[in-house]
Amino acid sequence: MRAIGIVLAGGNNHRMRELTAKRAVAAMPMAGSYRSIDFVLSNMSNSHVQKVAVLTQYNSRSLNEHLNSAKWWDFGRKQGGLYVFTPTVTAENSFWYRGTADAIYQNIDWLKQSHEPYVVIASGDGIYKLDYNKVLEYHIEKKADITVVCKEMPEETDMTRFGVMRADEDGRVIDMEEKPMMTNSNLVSCGIYIIRRRQLIELLEKCAQEDRYDFVRDILIRYKNIKKVYAYKLDSYWNSIASVESYYETNMEFLKPEIRKYFLQEEPEVYSKVQDLPPAKYNAGSNVKNSLVASGCIINGTVENSVLFKKVFVGSNCVIKNSIILNDVYLGDNTYIENCIVESRDTIRANSRYVGEDGVKVVIEKSERYIM
Repeated sequence: MRAIGIVLAGGNNHRMRELTAKRAVAAMPMAGSYRSIDFVLSNMSNSHVQKVAVLTQYNSRSLNEHLNSAKWWDFGRKQGGLYVFTPTVTAENSFWYRGTADAIYQNIDWLKQSHEPYVVIASGDGIYKLDYNKVLEYHIEKKADITVVCKEMPEETDMTRFGVMRADEDGRVIDMEEKPMMTNSNLVSCGIYIIRRRQLIELLEKCAQEDRYDFVRDILIRYKNIKKVYAYKLDSYWNSIASVESYYETNMEFLKPEIRKYFLQEEPEVYSKVQDLPPAKYNAGSNVKNSLVASGCIINGTVENSVLFKKVFVGSNCVIKNSIILNDVYLGDNTYIENCIVESRDTIRANSRYVGEDGVKVVIEKSERYIM
């Protein structure tokens, strides 16, 4: 593909509450065995984008560990590959990334040293499959300056967490708002953009001169009537894990056979860093219905309509319903969990009870597992 890729994975999202207290949103576990950034990196690899930069900043340690070997997404190559850029103190600059445009601008030398004519910019928290070549073909066909991938959402969707657009019959964007309180449009930006590399450099340099730092507000919205901005409508599955509720909902959708088949069985594949763990073990007395159970789990109790990530231990007589149990959690005997997200590496004491009655409850209980 005649493009390089940039993955924006450095932001902090307060709507994720306690879940992002120790990790970036792009590092959030997904669908039992993945992290959210795996989906965009797999799309880049499957679209034959051979040179990809990941811009990290907030709570980046676990994300950097996940990306420490590029071979899992087929980026272990002599030319191109995977680049992880964190904020760097230089003689000219000592700032952290102050926004998405500033994050790319601080690594503008990488853009200038590249030779590909186009750039694919994508956020690290989108769950979807997309061939970026099709978007590039649309971009060239429309003679667009910037192409934004968008999706029509159901009417009941909370639009306050999205960038909302309106496009004419030809697909040209005529209006755009970032996280509006009220809107009549249901067309949302998926956070995926294609732009010519030289034009991106020019716009970033102009933003920097004017002390502007945000890609959406200071480039897309600011230039929407000056540049030709077009909307490419996505007709397949897409969701953004921008809040605790949307994270819970997206994981639960993987329990639907058609969603699970689309992501986990159909080509192209979604790749992730693989751990050498034994298969899940179901002991006598266990009862599992309509659930995703990852490798390394040991089940002794009842699990219904839930997603269990790697190395979860479920004690005897435990009941887990409509819940997400993150990596390396120990659930003591006779525990009852319903409508909850249990944080990774938690130890839930025996006879505990947690129920999310007014929405999803995030459970964090740091009990000592081993007495020395």
